[in-house]
Amino acid sequence: MRSSLAPGIRLLRSVSTDGWYRGLILVLTFLFYAAFHLSRKPISIVKSQLHMNCSNVPGRPGNISVNDTTWCDWAPFENSNYKELFGALDNAFLVAYAIGMFVSGVFGERLPLRYYLSCGMGLSGLFTALFGLGYYWNIHSIWYYVIIQIINGLVQTTGWPSVVACMGNWYGKGRRGVIMGFWNSHTSVGNILGSLIAGAFVSKAWGLSFIVPGVIIAALGVVCFFFLVEYPNDVGCSLPRQHVNTEEDLENPQMPNSSTEEFFPPGSNHTGENRVDGSVNDASPVEHPEAISFIGALRIPGVVEFALCLLFAKLVSYTFLYWLPLYIANVGHFDAKQAGDMSTLFDAGGIAGGIVAGLVSDYSNGRATTCAVMLILAAPMLFLYNHFGSTGVSTTIAFLVVCGALVNGPYALITTAVSADLGTHESLHGNARALSTVAAIIDGTGSIGAALGPLLAGVISPTGWSSVFYMLIVADICACLLLSRLVYKEMSGWCGSLTKRRGFKEV
Repeated sequence: MRSSLAPGIRLLRSVSTDGWYRGLILVLTFLFYAAFHLSRKPISIVKSQLHMNCSNVPGRPGNISVNDTTWCDWAPFENSNYKELFGALDNAFLVAYAIGMFVSGVFGERLPLRYYLSCGMGLSGLFTALFGLGYYWNIHSIWYYVIIQIINGLVQTTGWPSVVACMGNWYGKGRRGVIMGFWNSHTSVGNILGSLIAGAFVSKAWGLSFIVPGVIIAALGVVCFFFLVEYPNDVGCSLPRQHVNTEEDLENPQMPNSSTEEFFPPGSNHTGENRVDGSVNDASPVEHPEAISFIGALRIPGVVEFALCLLFAKLVSYTFLYWLPLYIANVGHFDAKQAGDMSTLFDAGGIAGGIVAGLVSDYSNGRATTCAVMLILAAPMLFLYNHFGSTGVSTTIAFLVVCGALVNGPYALITTAVSADLGTHESLHGNARALSTVAAIIDGTGSIGAALGPLLAGVISPTGWSSVFYMLIVADICACLLLSRLVYKEMSGWCGSLTKRRGFKEV
C-alpha cells in the first residue's frame, strides 16, 4: 500500500511558480536592504565608546592623572568638541547620500539592477569595514573617517532605488500598502541587528562593530548577483496589476478607464489571460520602455508634496537613529551596550507603525491622510517622551515603542507604497520605468532632512536635549502641513463616494 503524498509536498505544489518567485524577491530585497541599514547603525552605537567618562573605567595607567577623565577616549574625540565631530561624521555620510541619491535613481533606471545593486553592496561592505579597520591601524585623523563616510554614503545610494523598483515590478497596487508595510520592516530589522552586532563588540574592540556588518552586506551582495530577478517576464511570470478598480469602474464594467488598465510594456503584444489575483499571464519576452526623465518624474502628481514631507519626517527619524543611544546613555545613565540595546525598541515600534500604516492606507485608499494622522499624533508624543520618558525603565520602553511607531510609520509608507504608487502612476500610461527615479527623488529629498537632523542635533544639544525635541516637534508639524492638499483631495474623494452610494440607494 502506497502512502499518500506528504502534506509538506502538497503545500509546496499548491503554490504557483509566480508565488515562488514573488516570495523569493520579497525575501531577497528584504535581506538586502536590511543589510544596508545594518551597516549604517554601528556609528551611533560606537559614539558612546569613542567619548566616555573615563573616571570610573578600570585599567587607568599609572602615569595618567586621577583627574584626567578623557584618557580612555579615542582621539580626536577626546576633546570638548566631540559632539561637533560626531555631527561631522554623520553629515559626511548623509550629505553624500542625499546628493548621490538624485543621481543614483537615474542610473538605476538605465543599468541592470542586479549588477548595480550587487556592486553597490560589495562597495558598501568594503568602506564600512575600512572605518572599523581604523581601530586596528590606530588611525586618529578625523579626515580618514570623514572621507570613508563620504564614499560610503555615495555607494549606499545604490540600495533604495534598486529594491523599490524591483518590488514595484513584482507587486501590484491592490495590496501594496500592507505588503510593503511588512516588507519595509527591513529598515527596523537592520537597525536592530546592527545595534546588537555593534553592541556585542563595542566595549571590547569597536572596530569589529563595523567590520562584521561590512562582511555581512558584502556577502549578501554576492547572493544578489546570483539570484535577483528584475522583471517577472524575465522568468516567464505574470505581470502585476498596477492600478486598482475604482467603484465607478465596477458599476460600469463596459466603460474603459485608465485606472483599470493592466501594465503591458509597449511592444509586449499581450495575448495572455487575466488571473484571479489580478496578475497577467504573459510569459513572452518584452521590450521595456524608455526610462522617464528627472523632470518628467517631478511632474507626476504628488511627487513633490510627498518628497518634501519626507524631508521633515526623515529629519526626525534619522535624528533618533544617530542620537538616540547617546541620549539614552546621558539621560537614563545606561552604559554603551545597554543604551544600544534599549534604542532597538524604537525600531521595534517602527516595524509595527509601518505595518499599521500600510493596512490602514490600503483599507481607506488614503496614503496622505494616514501619514498626516500619524504625524499629528507623533508631535505631542515626542513632547511627553522628552519630559517623562526617563522616569523609569517601563516608561522609557513604552515611549520608545509608541514614538517609534508614530515617527517611522509615515516614513515607511512614503518610501515604499507611496513611491511605488507614484512610480506606476496613471499619467505614465503603463510605463513602469519611473519607479527607480521616483523612489530616488523622494528618498533623496528625504535624505536632505536626514542630513540636517543629526547636524542640527549636534549644534543644538549643548543647549539641552529639550531644544532638540522642540526641533523634532516643529519638523513633524511641517511634514504634516505639506500633505494638506493631498489630504483634502482624498477626503473630497471619500465624500463624493458616500454621496454616490446614497444616490444609488435612493434610486
